[in-house]
Amino acid sequence: MYKLDFSNPVSVYFVGIGGVSMSALAKLLADAGFQVSGSDRAPSALTTVLEEKGIQVFYGQRAENITDSIDCVIFTSAIHPDNPEYIAAHERQLPCLTRGELMGQIMRNYHTPIAISGTHGKTTTTSMVSEILLAADTDPTLFIGGILKDIGGNIRIGKSGYFVTEACEYTNSFLDFSPKIGIILNIGEDHLDFFKDLDDIRHSFRRFAELLPADGCLIINGEIENLKEITDGLACRVVTFGLNAGSDYYPSDILYDESGHPGFTLHGLEDSERRFTLQVPGEHNICNAMAAIALADLLAVDSAVTTAALHHYTGTDRRFEYKGTIGGVTVIDDYAHHPTEITATLKAAANYAHKTLWCVFQPHTYSRTKAFLQEFARALTLADKVVLADIYAARETDTLGISSETLQKEILALGKDCYYFPTFDEIENFLLENCINGDMLITMGAGDVVKIGENLLGK
Repeated sequence: MYKLDFSNPVSVYFVGIGGVSMSALAKLLADAGFQVSGSDRAPSALTTVLEEKGIQVFYGQRAENITDSIDCVIFTSAIHPDNPEYIAAHERQLPCLTRGELMGQIMRNYHTPIAISGTHGKTTTTSMVSEILLAADTDPTLFIGGILKDIGGNIRIGKSGYFVTEACEYTNSFLDFSPKIGIILNIGEDHLDFFKDLDDIRHSFRRFAELLPADGCLIINGEIENLKEITDGLACRVVTFGLNAGSDYYPSDILYDESGHPGFTLHGLEDSERRFTLQVPGEHNICNAMAAIALADLLAVDSAVTTAALHHYTGTDRRFEYKGTIGGVTVIDDYAHHPTEITATLKAAANYAHKTLWCVFQPHTYSRTKAFLQEFARALTLADKVVLADIYAARETDTLGISSETLQKEILALGKDCYYFPTFDEIENFLLENCINGDMLITMGAGDVVKIGENLLGK
C-alpha cells in the first residue's frame, strides 16, 4: 500500500471530494500542507467551503482531470471501476488509496485515535463525544458524519493527540482504521448490497474489535446478541453499556420532558450513580450518551464537565432536527433510512406533544428498500399518517423492480393511512391541505427529502 509521508506533503486528488467524510479529509490534508484538489458531480455547501480554502474542485468526473502532476488519488467505495477518473488513474499507474486506508494512515499520527462504529447512532455519538472533549479543553481533531453547530461544520483540526472519527462498516472500510479506543453501538442488518447476511456483518465487527491494541479499550453495547462472539479473546479491555442492569453502565429512573428529552440516573463502574439530562429525544439517545460517558470516564474527563456537555448538546443537522413551525405544525427532519432508525425516531416523537404525527419518508436505495420492505412498513406504522416520496437512488439504478408504490401497498395492508406522490410539489400541496395546528411533521430519509419541510417553511 502507498504510504503518505506527512513530513513531505505531495499533491493529492480526491474523487468524490464533496462527500461529508472526503471533504473533511481534504481539509485536513490541505491544513497539513498537501496540495489538494478533487472532483464531484455538482457544487454543494461542502465544495464551496473547500474552494474558499483554495482547494480546486472540478465539477464532473473526467479523465482529463487526472494529470501527471498528481502524486496520489483517493477514492470512496461509491466510485466504481468504470468511473473515468478511476480508469485514468490506473492507466497512469498513479498510487491510489481508499478513503479508509487514508484514514488509517492519518490516525497513526495521534496518540489516542478513537473510532466510533455501529449500524446506527454513529454521528450522534461522535457529536456527543466531541462536545465532551471540547468542553474538557482537550483540543481534539474531530471527524463527524454531519454538521455540528459548535464547530461550524463536519471537521475540527486540533493540536492534541486526541483524534475522533466515525467508523462505517460499509465495504469493510473501518478495517483499514488504526484505533486505540473503539466503540460498537449496535450490530444489525444493513448494507446488504455488500454484506451477505447478519453473520457476515458480525464477522466484520469482530475484525474491527481485533484492531484494538492490548493497551486499548472496546466500549460495546452489552445487549448485542451473542456478545462473546465479538469480545472473547480480545487483547484489549472491554467495557459494556446497556439499558438493563448487567452492563458496566446502565440507566434507571428514566423520565421524559414534554419534548421527549430524557433524564436518567446512570449506574457506572464502582457502583457510582450520576444524573444526566439530555436535549435530544428518545431512548436510543440514552444508549448513545452512555457510550460517550464511558469514553469520557476512560479518558478521565471530570464528571461535571461530561454532565454539562451532554446537557448542552442539542443535536446534529438532520438528527431529529427542529426546522420550524408553520400554521402550528411542528416540522422536524431526520436522517433515518433503516427500519431500526425509523422505529427509534418515531418512538422518540411519541414523547413529544402533538395531535397527529405525519411522516414523509423517502426510501434510500432500491436494494435497501427491497431487502427490508416488510420491516420498513412495520416501522412506519408508528406514525399516524405516512406519505411516501420516490426512492432516492443514490449509487444505484432501478434493476430490482421495487418502488415506493410497492412499499405503500405493504403499509396499507397493515391498516395504516399511506399516500404516495411522485413529486415533492405534490407532497407539499397535500401537506398544506391536510396538516393542522398541533400536528407534527417529520421528513425522513438519507436523500433530499429535507427540502420538503424547508420549502413549506419558506427556507
